[in-house]
Amino acid sequence: MRAPSSLSHTAPVVGKDVPMAGGLVGLLDDVAALAKLAAASIDDVGAAAGRASVKAAGVVVDDTAVTPGYVRGLAAERELPIIRQIATGSLRNKLLFILPVAIVLSEVAPTLVEIILMAGGAFLCYEGAHKIVCALGGDDHDHDVPVTMLGPDAEKATVAGAIRTDFILSAEIMVISLKEVIDEPFLTRAAILAVVALLITVVVYGVVAAIVKMDDVGLVLTRRPQQRAQRTGRALVRAMPVLMRWLSTIGIAAMLWVGGHILLVGADELGWHGPYDVVHNLEEVVHDTGALSGVLEWLVNTAASAVVGLAVGLVVTAVVAKLPRRDRAAAH
Repeated sequence: MRAPSSLSHTAPVVGKDVPMAGGLVGLLDDVAALAKLAAASIDDVGAAAGRASVKAAGVVVDDTAVTPGYVRGLAAERELPIIRQIATGSLRNKLLFILPVAIVLSEVAPTLVEIILMAGGAFLCYEGAHKIVCALGGDDHDHDVPVTMLGPDAEKATVAGAIRTDFILSAEIMVISLKEVIDEPFLTRAAILAVVALLITVVVYGVVAAIVKMDDVGLVLTRRPQQRAQRTGRALVRAMPVLMRWLSTIGIAAMLWVGGHILLVGADELGWHGPYDVVHNLEEVVHDTGALSGVLEWLVNTAASAVVGLAVGLVVTAVVAKLPRRDRAAAH
């Protein structure tokens, strides 16, 4: 009588084990599916952040070209700490102030984002055209670079001024990037912009740190006994001013191109289709040129955007030149 009793107790236990195993396997499948979805989402965020960052190229290059001026005149050992402070302030600007406002505006007033973006584009055009006008007039922009003096108070003032200037550039970068991902879901949009903020800050200030230490590395190499090291050191020292000039030139071209393109696309989206239609017609001229058609279309669009940027920038520069300046009033 005990054997049937034993079987009667065993059977229900086996019956319970099978559903538990199946449920566990199903749960693991769900977890794996969620992990794959999360990985795909991360890849999408990274890809979108990369595309958005490219659109902000003009501001990024300009920021990279301008920032080394803030450590001019400092002792070599103070350069990297001050760049680190400016980079920290830049990231704080983007994540704590600009990002929340941009996300809220994109949710409640996307048209306003387009208008703000066009205002930023006009500012880029003005900056590029203003630098060209100053260069042609023999003004080397030294007065735009803050005079850095020795001492902790002067360093604090330099860092504070650099962070204030960075706020404007960071706002342009974030709004340009936002426009590229404005159709994404709210949380995805926020994640993409956070990645853009971190990525661009690291890239810009990493490059700046390398630039400002280039001549120091060159000087160290010139003191080495090896002839090859000395030649490399002298080449680095000579390359520093050349690199800065090239960065400035590329930055001006990028600002005119990006600013003009923003204005063309923004005007088209707000209902003024004429200017962008002209550019589109120019692209159609080179559309059937074979394997190089894509490159030629991009070059035509870029050149047309730069021309628009230069034209708008010169007009804004002329208007700004007519405005009363506080420093002139103080001088009189």
